[in-house]
Amino acid sequence: MVSHMFRMETGVDKERLGLLRSRLSETNTAASAELRALRGTREDQEVPLAVWALDEAGGLAAGIAAHTWARWLHVDYLWVDDRHRGAGLGSRLLAQAERVAVEERGCRSSRVETWDFQAPGFYRNQGYELVSVIPDYPEGVKEFTLTKRLG
Repeated sequence: MVSHMFRMETGVDKERLGLLRSRLSETNTAASAELRALRGTREDQEVPLAVWALDEAGGLAAGIAAHTWARWLHVDYLWVDDRHRGAGLGSRLLAQAERVAVEERGCRSSRVETWDFQAPGFYRNQGYELVSVIPDYPEGVKEFTLTKRLG
């Protein structure tokens, strides 16, 4: 058996990160027929999606930041100002993002991560189903992943 010596380093190196990302992508693509079929298509592009709710003065009352990839809507952030909570604004924002994802981007599903003190109940009320719970992420907090079939 041949023994190899390796030098370990820590630190952020943008060039190496790019190389790591591309090599992992190549490895994953080679290992998955589904990823090979996806590569180079319109659905392989990660495209930002945002919906804003502005108050009478033009200030931010609520917003959703998301992106689409591989026919999935990924909700990154959804926030509603305290003054406007309980009025259905979050539901309207999410519905609008889902509509755009389906009608303009061909999405079939949606996913979101939320903490236990945030909005797991809200997403369940919007038709999302719980697929995982990660305890202590961070310590003392649970993270929920929920998904929904769209369209």
